[in-house]
Amino acid sequence: MEERLTELSLHSLKAILDPLRFTFECEVFPYEDNSITLMITSPDARFLIGDEGDRLDDLQYLVNRMVQAEWEDAPRVRVDCDHYRERAEARLLRSARSRAERVLKTGKPLRMEALNAYQRRLVHNELAKIPGIRTVSEDTESRFKRITISRVSSDDPA
Repeated sequence: MEERLTELSLHSLKAILDPLRFTFECEVFPYEDNSITLMITSPDARFLIGDEGDRLDDLQYLVNRMVQAEWEDAPRVRVDCDHYRERAEARLLRSARSRAERVLKTGKPLRMEALNAYQRRLVHNELAKIPGIRTVSEDTESRFKRITISRVSSDDPA
């Protein structure tokens, strides 16, 4: 299954980037749940990443759409460039842990910046490891939501 996903993903990536004349190399790494990460290395990385990873998100979306057009139930493909996502996720989790520590010291809830679903899952999972901390995503229809970090109160269910 991973071999088929790799083949379709690389073909899709090349179909997008080759006509745009990007110079790149791509390594494939296993990821969660039979998925893969396409790790792009390119002298044009800043153009592929975009502002705060927005072009990388678009590229990932297109690759996944193209793969799913050929294989409807394909696992999702993660696209990264020059380890940008790794660094961004590490920064996000450091910020979340720092805020959680402040909440534990002050008792005052803090809110994170608006995050997409994947980022919120990372933060919720990371902060669930810290005793005495509770996280809640705001209840909106928006794709990007803020997480409130607070202390667990004595009347919260265990």
